[in-house]
Amino acid sequence: MHPAFEILIPIRLRPETFDLGLSSHPEKIVGVFFWGENCPNCEIAKRSLLENQASLLDLGIQWFHVNTYEDMDLGVRFGLFGIPTFLFFKNGKKLGRISPYPGFDPFHEALAKLVNE
Repeated sequence: MHPAFEILIPIRLRPETFDLGLSSHPEKIVGVFFWGENCPNCEIAKRSLLENQASLLDLGIQWFHVNTYEDMDLGVRFGLFGIPTFLFFKNGKKLGRISPYPGFDPFHEALAKLVNE
């Protein structure tokens, strides 16, 4: 993972920490970015999110990431059929999914709607 991206989404979830991570911020929407090494579309998403990090952080979402290639069982658990994939939860309940990454403007618009529901 690009070191600058770790500033935006620093906490990596693994199979043994995934559920604990989801429950660690009950007052917030939790976003999980599923990505993989050498995934061109993941790199496009990372760059776009970094370029727009202030707008992304203003939404107040608690972010985590999963390297799907290393933790394939999490990909299987959530029925992923491609990356990048973003899953959103609140109080452990899955709220939605965004896949593939649609570009920052539609991504931000969908998240703003989710936050304001």
